Amino acid sequence: MPGGLFVRIPSAFHYRLLELMTPVPSKKGRPMQLKKILKGMDQVSEWSGRIFVWLVIPLTVVVAYEVVSRRFFNSPHIWATEVTDYIYGPHFMLVAAYTMLYQAHVRIDIIYQRFSPRTRGILDVITYTLFFFPFCIIVFYQGLIYAGTSWSIGETSESAALRIVPLVKTVIPVTFALLLNQGLATYIRAIAQMVKGEEV
Repeated sequence: MPGGLFVRIPSAFHYRLLELMTPVPSKKGRPMQLKKILKGMDQVSEWSGRIFVWLVIPLTVVVAYEVVSRRFFNSPHIWATEVTDYIYGPHFMLVAAYTMLYQAHVRIDIIYQRFSPRTRGILDVITYTLFFFPFCIIVFYQGLIYAGTSWSIGETSESAALRIVPLVKTVIPVTFALLLNQGLATYIRAIAQMVKGEEV
């Protein structure tokens, strides 16, 4: 059985991971246990979500203002559509890690939930290694280039000449840095789950 294989011959890394995951009495000068590190990584996602979720307030204000101005006063604004896009984009992107923390992204887990904890851990390790990390690293790297170019040329928006475009494009690498942080925390838990055969 594949599950038995992981139990019988865990690597030195797995042994060290399990050692760090096991609570021990605190001692002065002892390195921080892995669970505390993971909790800290989770807190980054938690607070990024709690902070950036408030972008919905200015987004709502801009949309409402433009609707009233356009419909009741026949006075549309050229900047309204762009500002709406530039707030909406960061709003849903910067809370992606928070959503991942609470496993709220859309996914089909009808079959996944039927597997044992060890099998789910194995599947998570495989999928994160093959798909999640390569994708996030590539987009993070390209996002840095994309944002850096925008800052270097002082890019402005096409119609209203807004000077916030570089800031908006910086959201891309920031978003994927947050996702990598939360993904690493999830990945470490998946390894521990794969080895121990129980939820971590």
